[in-house]
Amino acid sequence: METQRQKKIAGIIQKDMAEVLQRAATDGGLKGTLISVSKVYVTSDLSIAKVYVSIFPNTSANELLEGMKSNEPLIRHELSQRTKNQLRRVPHLNFYIDDSLDYIDKIEQSLKGDENPIENRDLLDKRKKS
Repeated sequence: METQRQKKIAGIIQKDMAEVLQRAATDGGLKGTLISVSKVYVTSDLSIAKVYVSIFPNTSANELLEGMKSNEPLIRHELSQRTKNQLRRVPHLNFYIDDSLDYIDKIEQSLKGDENPIENRDLLDKRKKS
C-alpha cells in the first residue's frame, strides 16, 4: 500500500521525467520517437523509483532502454535540477518497458480474428511479471 508521500513523489518524478526523456530524445536526433512515462513506483524509504516507460514506435525500445540505464546518473542529475525545490534527495532510477499497450492490442486482435482466446487460453502469450 502506497502512502500519500510516495504517491506525491511518484507524481512529481513522472511529470518531470517525461519532459527530461522526451527532450533528450529530440536532442539526440530521434525525431518521431515518442517516449512517455506511464507509471512510477517509489519504495517506502523513498530511495528507489521504478520508472515504467512506453516508447513508440516499439522497434527501438530495447536500445533506448539500455541507453536510459547507462545514462541513469545524468538523467538523475537533470531530474534533481528540476525538482530541487520539491525533493531533498532524488531516488535511484530503475527503468522498465511498459508492455501493457502491446498486451491489450494482442487481445483485441485475437478477439477480432477467427480464433477466440476466451475459449482457448493457449492462444495468448503469458504476460511477463516485473
